[in-house]
Amino acid sequence: MASSVLFKVACLVLICMLVAAPQAAATITCGQVVQYLLPCLSYLRNGGRIPPRCCPGVRGLNSAARTTPDRQAACNCLKTAARSYRINYGNGAALPGKCGVSIGFKIALNTDCSKVH
Repeated sequence: MASSVLFKVACLVLICMLVAAPQAAATITCGQVVQYLLPCLSYLRNGGRIPPRCCPGVRGLNSAARTTPDRQAACNCLKTAARSYRINYGNGAALPGKCGVSIGFKIALNTDCSKVH
């Protein structure tokens, strides 16, 4: 009997901990992601020379998206923006490396952003 009560109390405590645990949420917005990369738009569409303000934007975005939720949000945003702005995916995939940044995922339509960490 005592073990049954103890088990129920332990389950209740566990449930309370799960409900009260803070949920991680992205703090970066799509608008911010686009603003960071807007100076790169001509390169992303056409290739060629990387505009001078582009790499600082890439580095700024990388610094702003430090948490997993922020990186996942940025990934989803990049996929949406890539379609909207009709970027060349080869240029998009190459851009972080050309700016000396490792973002940990490829900017492509088939990227599973839920697996980005």
